[in-house]
Amino acid sequence: MKNTKLITYALVVLFIGSAAAAFYFYNQYTAIKDNPQRVAQADAKALVTKLGRLIVLPEGEEPTVATVSDPEALKDQPFFANAQKGFRVFIYTNAKKAILYDPVANKIVEVAPINIGAPATPAPAAPAPKK
Repeated sequence: MKNTKLITYALVVLFIGSAAAAFYFYNQYTAIKDNPQRVAQADAKALVTKLGRLIVLPEGEEPTVATVSDPEALKDQPFFANAQKGFRVFIYTNAKKAILYDPVANKIVEVAPINIGAPATPAPAAPAPKK
C-alpha cells in the first residue's frame, strides 16, 4: 500500500514537471518563431557586453555583428589573417572601426579602421575661358 502511494506520487510529480517543461519550451519556440531576430539581437547584445570588458567600445552605436563561416575565403585580407570559423566581427560604421573577436578564448584578435562607401571623386575642373 505504501509503495503504491509513493509510486503514484512520483508519477504525478513527474507528469507535472514534464507538463511545465513542455509549456516552457513551447512558449520559447513560439517566441522564436514569431520573431527570429530577437534571438540574434540578444546574442549580439551578450557578445557586446563581453567584448566591452576587453576594450572600450564606441558609445551610442549598435554594431553590426557577423560570424566568420569560411576563413579560407578571407585569408587574402590582412584583417582576417588569423580568423577562424566561429570568430565574430563587430563593425561600428559611425566610429569606422572593425573588431575581430574570438568568443571561445574571449580574446580580441584584430582591430582595424574601416572605410565604408566609395570615396568621393572631385568634379572635373571647368576649362579656362578663352580670351
